[in-house]
Amino acid sequence: MSGFLDIVAGNLLNPVVLAFVLGIAAGLAKAELSIPSAISKAMSIYLMFAIGLKGGIAVANSPFSASLVLALLAGMVLSFLAPLLANALLKLTTSVDDTNRAAIAAHYGSISIVTFVTATEMLRMAGLTSEGFMVAVAALMETPAIMTGIWLAGRGMSSDKSGAAFSKDLLREVFLNASVVVLVGAFFIGLISTPEAAIKVQPFFTDIFQGVLCLFLLDMGLVAADRLRGVKILSPAVIGFGLYMPVIGAVLGTASGWLIGLSAGGTLLLATLSASASYIAVPAAMRLAVPKANPAISLTMSLAITFPFNVIIGIPLYLAVTRWLYGV
Repeated sequence: MSGFLDIVAGNLLNPVVLAFVLGIAAGLAKAELSIPSAISKAMSIYLMFAIGLKGGIAVANSPFSASLVLALLAGMVLSFLAPLLANALLKLTTSVDDTNRAAIAAHYGSISIVTFVTATEMLRMAGLTSEGFMVAVAALMETPAIMTGIWLAGRGMSSDKSGAAFSKDLLREVFLNASVVVLVGAFFIGLISTPEAAIKVQPFFTDIFQGVLCLFLLDMGLVAADRLRGVKILSPAVIGFGLYMPVIGAVLGTASGWLIGLSAGGTLLLATLSASASYIAVPAAMRLAVPKANPAISLTMSLAITFPFNVIIGIPLYLAVTRWLYGV
């Protein structure tokens, strides 16, 4: 039990999370702290390029197998479809507007790498192993949710709701948006780069990643605090969504992992990925693609509600269900 509590404390007291808390606190206190917009945009591009590049390298380094292909396909399908389900549930149960609903949905279709790492450590403590390519699945699940979120936002902002669902302009925004181009482009760069060449750029895109992420979330905290002044406290319905959506995602991930033949450990990781909510790639992408969306809503939900729920309650629950399902 002490080991589990150490993991929980280690994640909640992570500098990355605390940087977001500092940003919110400084913003609410009206401290004289701000980050220039050009630097904010540069950090967003850096984070997305690094995530895409590392995902491509991870896939390139994974031995080709049917299990790899099925896991990657399952992750992509879950990431594409989860925002649609999230958007429908939000529309049914809350009064959140179209733009913010799309942004929230994208967060819940993408993944939290810190939550993924926590689940990996839980597996180790339980004496279970997983397929090595699950890190590639994690990286690949970032982009589809962003594309779905951009499509939902674009459709919601369209004045012609009846004919614009798959309009040329909207599809161009989805596939050629700066965030999607950077993520997908970096992924393929990592996929086709030689190992020797990849090692040369690794220090820039790996060693300083956590530092840039801290500054990015500091900035997102400042933005969230600024916009919180014009936003009422999250309604019970919105908070409830942040608690039940991870469980729904975990059920879908567990079923998918079991159906495609993943190990118990692999299924747990897929369930965890499906249950988590992004606070890195999606906020960066939404800031570029859907600037009208309020990060005070989506980022606060993913970091302040879903993240601690998964770390404290969710992952142990998903692990118990997976062990029961596999009899291990």
